[in-house]
Amino acid sequence: MGKRAILALEDGTYFLGYSFGAEGETQGELIFNTSMTGYQEILTDPSYRGQIVVMTYTQMGNYGINDEDLESKKVQVNGFVVKEAFSRYSNWRASKSLHQYLKENGVVGIEGIDTRALVKRIREKGVVRGIISTETLNPKEAVEKARRVPDISDLDLVSEVATREVYFWNRGDWKLGRGYPLLENDRPLVAVVDFGIKFNILRRFTSEGARVVVIPPNEAKELIKEMNPDAIFLSNGPGDPERVVAGIRLVREFLGKKPIFGICLGCQIIGLALGGKTYKLKFGHHGGNHPVKDLRTGKVEITAQNHNFAIDPDSLPPEVEITHVNLLDDTVEGIRHRELPVMAIQYHPENSPGPHDSYYLFKEFVEVAKRGSL
Repeated sequence: MGKRAILALEDGTYFLGYSFGAEGETQGELIFNTSMTGYQEILTDPSYRGQIVVMTYTQMGNYGINDEDLESKKVQVNGFVVKEAFSRYSNWRASKSLHQYLKENGVVGIEGIDTRALVKRIREKGVVRGIISTETLNPKEAVEKARRVPDISDLDLVSEVATREVYFWNRGDWKLGRGYPLLENDRPLVAVVDFGIKFNILRRFTSEGARVVVIPPNEAKELIKEMNPDAIFLSNGPGDPERVVAGIRLVREFLGKKPIFGICLGCQIIGLALGGKTYKLKFGHHGGNHPVKDLRTGKVEITAQNHNFAIDPDSLPPEVEITHVNLLDDTVEGIRHRELPVMAIQYHPENSPGPHDSYYLFKEFVEVAKRGSL
């Protein structure tokens, strides 16, 4: 066990446990994730910036951390909460423990608390702000600090995670004995607007035959005009989609001129650009086991999800079709313009380690990019 630590919530609830990873104090919005595996990918997902992630599965860290399965260059979560963190790990690809990885990245974690009680509280009361601290164990003082944590909707988180440089991506899906192979594709050229991109989205596009260039959101309009790509992709990312004004304007600028596809935050941006509205979910969708129905085919897919906002279906104009819905709460999971080559998906079809039910969406969009129409 590490140093004593406290997790305090703005509603006055607190939990005493033990720190792992870095010592110190961190703050953010608490959300829970129902995935049983994939903690390395979760930790490095830029969409989690500004949030403390609580894992519902009881043990984490048993297969360690490897040097390949990253969704960005560093840990993005503000904090990590688990029932039990394994100090010993067993996996042929692993190079370090979960504890060591968080410590190297300066991320504070807490273990040894009743995560089931914590998750039930979030489900009942909704998203809550909180802190993890090894610096103060006084519950009253810690709760007061939690109440001063800024609302995530007031933060410009995209600017913290988006690329500032243009770069080409040429790595495909992981293969045994080859890792992430180098693939030299020519066309179609897909311009990826990075609001907090996950590497596996880039790998999926490359594996389906696209040439991928990643561009900063604030320079996207000029760069797209200069590069003249075959299609535009809007990435996932953190925070409130209404704050991403540059993304909304970008969609409107190229609507009908280029095929456009968006995932997660990119989906919400497209919904707003097409005249819809978004709202914040009570406790968000985070996990690897959400059933989604494709209304076009009737097929049900098991999906991975990570979003706090959703598109209001009643706000969408007649020219926008709802293509996918969540079978747990009927929220919008996919939209498409009825006439223009514009499509968007709220969940994560690229998710690693899985599920992979929705890989077909990348192939579908690459084909759209090749012909320029739906």
